[in-house]
Amino acid sequence: MIQMMAVIGAGTMGEALINGMLSRGVLQPSQIVATDALAERRNLVNSRYGVLVTHDNGEAASAADVVVLAVKPQVIRRAMESINGRMERHQLVISIAAGIPIALVVEKLHHLAVVRVMPNTPGQIGQGVSVWTATPQREQTRSILSALGVDLYVEDERYLDMATALSGSGPAYTYLFYEALVDAGVHIGFSRAEAEQLVYQTLVGSLAYMKHTGRHPAELRNAVTSPGGTTAEALLEMEDSRIRSGIIKGVVAAYRRSVALGKGAS
Repeated sequence: MIQMMAVIGAGTMGEALINGMLSRGVLQPSQIVATDALAERRNLVNSRYGVLVTHDNGEAASAADVVVLAVKPQVIRRAMESINGRMERHQLVISIAAGIPIALVVEKLHHLAVVRVMPNTPGQIGQGVSVWTATPQREQTRSILSALGVDLYVEDERYLDMATALSGSGPAYTYLFYEALVDAGVHIGFSRAEAEQLVYQTLVGSLAYMKHTGRHPAELRNAVTSPGGTTAEALLEMEDSRIRSGIIKGVVAAYRRSVALGKGAS
């Protein structure tokens, strides 16, 4: 059972983890200490969630049995330096820094109990997905990640870079598509409020229907596409604009960037 969790870096994903832990009742505010270099950010997290806050990473890490490295990969070396030597062997370190391999964290912290996770922001409401890998303390890790939504354990760490590109960055792709549909609705004459209502329910309803039926998305798409109809015309224009290849190329680019971040930090 977790007694105290330290979240090193109270940015977007750090806050998502805090919110997930609290909203699902896994931890109480008094059991979480969050750190951030910015006092403004620390104060915001404290006022929003009631958790403990400090600017001292080492102090936070030494008091916790689970330490989450929720910092950007560009600054993870500095974060690890600040907690190196401040932990005991039994403490679990969870890194959610994109592209950073477990071996580097083990080396820099001189600590073997390390888990690498790629969550995403819908975890704040228990609707996220987390891909993770580790050798030690699997059950403890799963109890944490289950509060964020679905979790997927993988044996090979290379899948974490893939997950970074697909599910980690995935919400951004979804929001971009949502924005584009809303803008299209406004362009053809709806008010923005009306377009947002229509697009939101269309996306939510379509995904729920796909899950409910268990049918392949291509089959469902074909069912909506009548020969010579409006949907066929729209899909033709989108394919001519290379929407499918653009999405694939974007995900591949994100994957390559994640791999590069790991090599750059080594």
